[in-house]
Amino acid sequence: MFLSREEINKIGFKSVGENVLISDKAVFYRPERISIGNNVRIDDFCVLANNIILKNNIHIALFSALLSGPNSEIIMEDFSGLAYRCLVLTSSDDYSGLAMTNPTIPDKYRNITEKSVQIGKHCVIGAGSVVLPGGNVAEGTSVGAMSLIVKPTLPWKVYFGNPARPISYRNKKILELEKEFIQTAET
Repeated sequence: MFLSREEINKIGFKSVGENVLISDKAVFYRPERISIGNNVRIDDFCVLANNIILKNNIHIALFSALLSGPNSEIIMEDFSGLAYRCLVLTSSDDYSGLAMTNPTIPDKYRNITEKSVQIGKHCVIGAGSVVLPGGNVAEGTSVGAMSLIVKPTLPWKVYFGNPARPISYRNKKILELEKEFIQTAET
């Protein structure tokens, strides 16, 4: 079940556009730092936290999480989407053993990496994929299911694997379809 506009407004987002569908089972931490554009859909059991900008025509599927640190942000550009169980992170502990980990430990004993993540226009990230801090996904990139993005991608390529590597080019026909869609929507 999706929230009514009145229920969405009560959450206290920084901004919310038109035609926004948010599941009543989605969770938001610090919603005053989250901006939502037009034609956005956020499905059941999604978690969004901190500094997030969702532009227009975005879908975030079931069980996905966008978790931004306090000094970084996640930006999803127009026509981008996350399939089921995707995870986008802007901060991570150091697991090498040179520092302690987890939020119960004071920061002076931890070594936290924090970098913003941008998911470009027309990007789609397949089910179960993870995007780590600084793993920006360039315009038109398609990421196959269960992939791990650890560094920025190149535009208009298909990535797959752990870590994800480019395996082919992505067709740009969607740019023509975008123009047609916008013209149709304007009339």
